[in-house]
Amino acid sequence: MTDARKEFLAGQRPEDVAFYVADDAVDDPSTLDEYGERVADGTLIVVEGEAGRSAFQAATGTDAMGFAKQAMGAEGEIHEDLTGGACPDADGGDADGGDADDSDADGHEARFVFAFAEEQNEDVGGLYGEGDVIHAYAQCACGAAYSHKWVAGER
Repeated sequence: MTDARKEFLAGQRPEDVAFYVADDAVDDPSTLDEYGERVADGTLIVVEGEAGRSAFQAATGTDAMGFAKQAMGAEGEIHEDLTGGACPDADGGDADGGDADDSDADGHEARFVFAFAEEQNEDVGGLYGEGDVIHAYAQCACGAAYSHKWVAGER
């Protein structure tokens, strides 16, 4: 894991965004190699906010903030390393008592994940009072969009 991703996940890069794009979600995955970290089935990129939102749109054809708004409608589990998740529409997910991580094996692989960090805000309270919060949004191969948020460094 690169230092940039470690710092992002620790909440130390609130001005940046991170996104993962699966190899099968883009025409030519090698075009992303110079911008990010190769992971098992895709590329993970950490970059300054506005440039990152533009890069996300260029790579996925999807407006980052519009996608985040859409994905907020369903909660799911996004892997701590931002490279996948457990689609809430997958059979065998947590709702059925199965292992949430099994969704990747059932054709419910994340096509892309978009994430940003929000600094701790004790005035708001709740999760935000506990520390910096990572907001992550995923698009599944089945078309479902879902979200997950957690306190940075606590997973």
